[in-house]
Amino acid sequence: MKSLQFMSAGSFEVGDLPMPKILDDEVLLASRVVGICHSDVDLLEGRYIIPFEYPLIPGHEWSAEVLEVGRSVRTLVPGDRVVGECVIGEDHFGFTISGAAAEYFVAKPHWLHKIPDSITWSQGALIEPFSCGYSATLRADNLDASDTVVVLGAGTIGLGVIAASVAKGARVIVIEPTASRVALARRLGAEQSLDPTSPTFLQEWNEMTSGAGASVVIEATGKPEAMATALELAGIGARVVNVGINVGDSTSARLGLIQSKELQIRGIIGSPGIWPQTIAFLDRTGIDLSPLVSSIFPLAEADQAMETVLNDKSQVKVHMMSSAA
Repeated sequence: MKSLQFMSAGSFEVGDLPMPKILDDEVLLASRVVGICHSDVDLLEGRYIIPFEYPLIPGHEWSAEVLEVGRSVRTLVPGDRVVGECVIGEDHFGFTISGAAAEYFVAKPHWLHKIPDSITWSQGALIEPFSCGYSATLRADNLDASDTVVVLGAGTIGLGVIAASVAKGARVIVIEPTASRVALARRLGAEQSLDPTSPTFLQEWNEMTSGAGASVVIEATGKPEAMATALELAGIGARVVNVGINVGDSTSARLGLIQSKELQIRGIIGSPGIWPQTIAFLDRTGIDLSPLVSSIFPLAEADQAMETVLNDKSQVKVHMMSSAA
């Protein structure tokens, strides 16, 4: 079977591997759509938040069809359409254990979730990043139509935050310098936008919010400068959620704003425990995440998909698709 493999730091290839076999408590899955995340780029370059070893198969954003179940599996049957969580205890699927960027792969049933017919294979592969954005809105306690939400960054996670916040009725402002990403944010319901590189950015912000700032600030870039800016954009008593991943960088920030504004600050990693809720939310609201997909490659051309992610910064979400999807 074909699979994308990270061989060493900076080195990847599409190779042939034997068809995997399952144990009694495992499930054999046929990959349908797999997304490439910035975390996969970090992994390829030798960085991740916990230790890992090469070679490995990446792929933690995916949808798949159940082909075979082990003799002790009672919750799934062949033909079920599923997605799967990537943080499983101490293991991270697609990071510390090989993931879904292969024609076939093995999973445990307890980290799999069925998806309804309303969610396409492509939408299913967006559930993992959307769940992170949705989780950020949950951590911003009781986010609703009374809130002004500012989202720093219109990457995949930030766009998911925007879609979820809009579905909850909030006024949403996006902070993003790239016009094409601002257009996507607007398409998903953001009402206003600002360019953080503008020399009058903070003045424009104060005018836009009448000096009150935002009641919810969600930082989705992982850039230290944006994390510091989040404190500046927050209003009195605001809830600040950091969902963008940063590994070891630093910058200066006016930390006194945490106390003087009485801010509530929290950080999240992934979205464990809320996948059924996330799937129900998508099914009920009918949010269309398909505009996030900027390029699609056959899984057999996964190396070209990786090259596109690495060399074309205009990409939002690159998907790899099996012939059966």
